[in-house]
Amino acid sequence: MSPFTHPWILLGAIAAFGALFVVLPVVVGAFLRHRKPLVLDCPESRERAAVIVDARKAALTAAVGEPRLRVTLCSLWPERKDCGQTCLKKA
Repeated sequence: MSPFTHPWILLGAIAAFGALFVVLPVVVGAFLRHRKPLVLDCPESRERAAVIVDARKAALTAAVGEPRLRVTLCSLWPERKDCGQTCLKKA
């Protein structure tokens, strides 16, 4: 059975290669970039803070556009647990 007799097989193969060679490097790059802890200035308290970003969410959302960053751990928590996480806009 030739893939040219069934165009859906060919289209599926093209989509798989596209995901492998285009999307996968973007996802892996975003994950590696956001998995390291950051030291940022907190705009609310004006203090330095060590921040850990949800690298998995950043990587998955990078596949479809700009990565969405979310703090999973901050050195200023629990006092400032409900902050707006505006420190990530500069990250």
